[in-house]
Amino acid sequence: MSDVILGIETSCDETAAAVVERAQVVRSSVVSSQVDRHAPFGGVVPEIAGRAHVERLVPVVAEALVSAGADGDDLDAVAATTGPGLAGSLLIGVSAAKALSLVWDVPFVSVNHLEAHLYASFLEEPDLELPLVVLLVSGGHTMLIFMEDHCRYRLLGSTLDDAAGEAFDKVARYLGLGYPGGPAIDELAVEGDPAAFAYPRSLVQENPATLPDDRRFAFSFSGLKTAVVSHVRGDPEAPTADVAASFQEAVVDALVTKARWAVEATGAKGLCLGGGVAANSRLRERFLDVCGDLGVRAFLPSHAMCTDNAAMVAAAGWWRLSMFGPSPLDTGADPNQGLPLID
Repeated sequence: MSDVILGIETSCDETAAAVVERAQVVRSSVVSSQVDRHAPFGGVVPEIAGRAHVERLVPVVAEALVSAGADGDDLDAVAATTGPGLAGSLLIGVSAAKALSLVWDVPFVSVNHLEAHLYASFLEEPDLELPLVVLLVSGGHTMLIFMEDHCRYRLLGSTLDDAAGEAFDKVARYLGLGYPGGPAIDELAVEGDPAAFAYPRSLVQENPATLPDDRRFAFSFSGLKTAVVSHVRGDPEAPTADVAASFQEAVVDALVTKARWAVEATGAKGLCLGGGVAANSRLRERFLDVCGDLGVRAFLPSHAMCTDNAAMVAAAGWWRLSMFGPSPLDTGADPNQGLPLID
């Protein structure tokens, strides 16, 4: 079985490479952020992201290998994110990974970006007991996943419109807080009153059985975003800190309530948090409270493992390679690639 894997991540605006052993030991993890390049535009610009990956990928891979004390002879495989993400960004990472696999004569492994986030938890807590419910929350995705076993997932529910991170960015932009919006709102909300304004919690009822099956674990944040904007337009003197805190509380309420329902419905032994929004301080606090109430194990990844990184790609790649073998070299980048689910 292959032991040492180089992971490459270029799905959006982070250029990352990492060397990981047996999906557990992170020998190196290098991330080159592009936040400063995109901040003037209030969001990620695909063309700028692609050019930055071309510029940074080779130095980042080289740094990861040097930090790990490894070279091509020490690697057993190269894994790369093939989707979902920005088409141009994905192509750069996938092309580089295939080239390296050919040069070093090692297998290439295609990794789904969402699946990689599931394995971020196992890098820091290898003994997590399955089955688990994973609340995956990022700028592009908000979903509840039932992880029955390694590489065996069921999608319980996802967002019907905006992802939670997207809602954070849009509200922050309207409030003039800059980009990225999640950290800005999180920081300001500490100064505000989360109960100051009663913003809506879409698809959240006291009794989940009152919701149709296809919406019981679904999320919706578009209406919340609109409610905040309408409120501020009508009451421009509303304290921005109170608006931020109340908005954040509404998002967190919806996330933790649905996560609670998912654990109760599946009988999962634990609840994991993943994705960029998992760094939100209020979400982490409420998440722990819910797990304590339910009596299940909680896992909160470190901030470094919340954001996009290549260590999680290498970890997921190890499991994929161990269970299904190498990926064909004609595997392409797929911007709309879905999480590989069991029937």
